Amino acid sequence: MKYALRLFTIMFVFLASASMAAQLPDFTELAEKSGQAVVNISTVKLVKNQGNMQQFFPRGPQGQHPFGDFFDQFERFFGEQGQGTPREQRSLGSGFVFSADGYIVTNNHVIEGADSIKVNLQVDKNGDRSYDAEVIGTDKETDLALLKIKADKPLPYLAFGDSDVLKVGQWVMAIGNPFGLDHTVTAGIVSAKGRTIGAGPYDNFIQTDASINPGNSGGPLIDLDGKVIGINTAIVASGQGIGFAIPSDLARQVIEQLKEYKSVKRGWLGVSIQNVDENSAKALGLDQASGALVSSVTVGDPAEKAGIKAGDVIVAVDGVSVADAGDLTRKIGDLLPGVKITLSVWREGKTVTIPLVLGERSAEKVAQGRPGAPGSQGEDVLGLSVRPVAEAEAKALELDRAQGLLVVEVSEGSPAAQNDLSAGDVILEANGKAVNTVKALKDVIEGDGKEKGVVMLLVKRQGRNVFRTVPLS
Repeated sequence: MKYALRLFTIMFVFLASASMAAQLPDFTELAEKSGQAVVNISTVKLVKNQGNMQQFFPRGPQGQHPFGDFFDQFERFFGEQGQGTPREQRSLGSGFVFSADGYIVTNNHVIEGADSIKVNLQVDKNGDRSYDAEVIGTDKETDLALLKIKADKPLPYLAFGDSDVLKVGQWVMAIGNPFGLDHTVTAGIVSAKGRTIGAGPYDNFIQTDASINPGNSGGPLIDLDGKVIGINTAIVASGQGIGFAIPSDLARQVIEQLKEYKSVKRGWLGVSIQNVDENSAKALGLDQASGALVSSVTVGDPAEKAGIKAGDVIVAVDGVSVADAGDLTRKIGDLLPGVKITLSVWREGKTVTIPLVLGERSAEKVAQGRPGAPGSQGEDVLGLSVRPVAEAEAKALELDRAQGLLVVEVSEGSPAAQNDLSAGDVILEANGKAVNTVKALKDVIEGDGKEKGVVMLLVKRQGRNVFRTVPLS
């Protein structure tokens, strides 16, 4: 009986293991076929040497070299022939062919600043073939680049898949050249979608545990159908199994524009926006914390011409809901300049629709430094010491005229301090009402503020408008 039980157990474990193995995907055929379109990209950048021999030796306490006299005589005799001699800086990356006529996708950071670019293809049993590559266009904001090579015959290529229908837990395969090791294949699953990692305004990465290492950048992330659903781009250096890929839907749009225009054209509203948090939603009367809160509108840009105002919450674009500020940025960036759209905007407790024609996105303005906050002490409100802005201070505070209340001091641990208000801020509005006197601010707090339990302040900071919401409980 015991023998029969043991035999049954062994057979059960064996059959279970066989069943599990049968359910695991076989990547061999996929790797062989897809690998033919994956390329190795090597770049050379000429870097000019700076300085002279003395830079390689430590200086003395007075900034003098211990062998200063020797170096002076050496350089007077030999001159400066050795100074500024360029040296070669080499790097490796990955990419893939996506059309038979030799167009190649990679990351911008793989080829940025390169003086020469070589693409190595593994297309047949005769080994690799090397080509000089031409840069057709690049897009720093999404870290994508389009290259072109002149091949002597049609090339194997990979087609783009639909990353929008990709599901967390789905099997994927990465092919690339980690640490310079040609055509390395790794497999894993999709760990998450829609990741924001601070790489740029259009962050929307696919996270995967398929091994991605230095040198994999620009290589494809492939689904089991052999379609490219992502371009491997970034890793968490301190973590294992945490890699990020640009979704194919975003990459395809960018590549198509680079191919046609050699640059990327994006829609532009002309607003500064921020996320709606729970307190802001409460103050604005929104049912949920979603949408993009407009903190300022640029004069002359499409939003201002259409009547968008600070304090509006953009909740939908052409009927499609806006989740947060990043989502709005991506939605507008996906559209071309000159396109007519309709925005759904939450304003004063109701939704209004506003049509407008998009402008073209330009380089972002560099933030200006904030001048020091001058002045005397003011009255205490919400843990803030505030006073009206003087006429002489308006220009220094980047105001068109003397308006609002200058924050002179913020009490440590106060509701204001806990919600990111600081000395030098100028409070322009409270719950949508202009506040040019301390009494006006107190009236809003005692009335509408107490009724809602929060007060939302429109603040001028470093030349930009931002909203800060302070709970009154």
